[in-house]
Amino acid sequence: MKKGIVSLLLFVLCVCTYGQEDSLRTNRYVVRSTMFGVGFTNLLDTYLSPLNYKGGEFRIINERMRMTNLMKGKVSIQNMFQMNIGMANNKAATGTEMFGMANWNTAWHYQLKVNDKLKLLFGPAIDLNAGFVYNTRNSNNPAQAIANGNMDISGMAIYHFRIKNYPMIARYQMNIPMMGVMFSPEYGESYYEIFELKHEGSNVVFTTPFNRPSFRQFISLDFPINIVNLRLGYMADIQQSKVNHIKSHIWSHALVIGIVRNFYIIKGKNKVSLPSKVTAF
Repeated sequence: MKKGIVSLLLFVLCVCTYGQEDSLRTNRYVVRSTMFGVGFTNLLDTYLSPLNYKGGEFRIINERMRMTNLMKGKVSIQNMFQMNIGMANNKAATGTEMFGMANWNTAWHYQLKVNDKLKLLFGPAIDLNAGFVYNTRNSNNPAQAIANGNMDISGMAIYHFRIKNYPMIARYQMNIPMMGVMFSPEYGESYYEIFELKHEGSNVVFTTPFNRPSFRQFISLDFPINIVNLRLGYMADIQQSKVNHIKSHIWSHALVIGIVRNFYIIKGKNKVSLPSKVTAF
């Protein structure tokens, strides 16, 4: 009887140990963050107006990062979705433009560990954007649609450090579109001509850094407050193009604040929340 109980206890211990080891696998680390930002925006779309419009914007960002099994567990995947809306006026305050943008970005980063504090990440990314710009003054062609997809190069640096015994994480990331496609009417061509009259034109344009020199960069600092990981950051989102004789840009600069949550995936969709001072990346 005693041998049976001892054997059962050993079996349970082995199962629990295996379960703990499985739950702590690197590719089960998950970091999620939700951020909100406010900032300044500069709009130009010569299809709608030759004037610059300046104003404010509001932005929501949701990010998810985890390790994968690619290249012996040295590749992480980052999914980021963000939406921003804003309103801007021209210099003479005689006109207003409103805009809305949605962006989905997925990046695969190879992680190079420089030392115990610093990691360098680099790899490809898929970048999709959709939105609109609306000019309140125009009766003909009052709005411009925004739709483009790109292959980016993405780089990131993550630095862990302490001020006395207080842990902090600094991060810098930049994404640069290298090639893609975008929708654009030709200069002076209305949407009625494109979609109703079916005029043939070069409305789907191949893009490179020469006709769409854009980038997105993000600087952030993570630090724990009680049981919460807080993130403060700055995002520069520079989207611009010159195609079909139309010059356009949306330059956004936003200060962001958010909460970072760290998880271990135990089995399937089950997650265990980690203490605020434990970080996965």
